[in-house]
Amino acid sequence: MTQVKENSTRNYNKGISINNCPVTYVMNKIGGHWKPIIIHQLMSGPKRYSELRKAIPEITEKMLIQHLKQLQTDDLVNREARPVVPPVVTYSLSPLGTDLTPVLNAMVEWAFRAQQC
Repeated sequence: MTQVKENSTRNYNKGISINNCPVTYVMNKIGGHWKPIIIHQLMSGPKRYSELRKAIPEITEKMLIQHLKQLQTDDLVNREARPVVPPVVTYSLSPLGTDLTPVLNAMVEWAFRAQQC
């Protein structure tokens, strides 16, 4: 994959799009195949990494780790590590992530309606 220059027109236009278009902003935060699935799994409550792996068997470890880090960076997921041996790490939705619950529920409802056609 080729590197895009920081001052390229494409990067400039992307920055304008993110600031001016709410859909672009949302897709940058929760877009892609795995992020909505991870968020949907966390909607039922906090989960450990192994629970997420079992709940989403198709995702690779690399992708799960990568997306959990991105969701943390975007303040959608909280990571709590308890200092015990062995370490216990729990992931949960942040308040901002919890705000996505109606959005994802609407997506699920739409999917059920669309599949009935």
